[in-house]
Amino acid sequence: MAPPTPLERATNSVLRLVKEESYYHKELAHQETRISKLQTEIAAGKPDLDSNAPYMLKQEQTALEETKAVFGPLRDKISEAVQNLEEQIAITESDGAEGKEEELKKAREAVESGKKVAEQE
Repeated sequence: MAPPTPLERATNSVLRLVKEESYYHKELAHQETRISKLQTEIAAGKPDLDSNAPYMLKQEQTALEETKAVFGPLRDKISEAVQNLEEQIAITESDGAEGKEEELKKAREAVESGKKVAEQE
């Protein structure tokens, strides 16, 4: 098997970062659900809660804030990876793209998904 081309590496990098960003969104939603549930249980005074429930709530909130802090730097990485991929697309096209149409198509799709994610707030 031939080693991946610079275009393939750049494409895979963007796709990996976009996937990572989606995982963080899922984790964020999961953490928010846990916090909401714990807050409801504490407010209701559930008898089965142990004495460290407020501490656990604080820990969950801290984890939530740490997860939120990941998005800015991750989007910066995605923007850089997209820029690199666009450069690789230009290089590949200037060198002659014969036989690389599928690879270029996948790269352009990765650029679009990367730009979409990087522009989110």
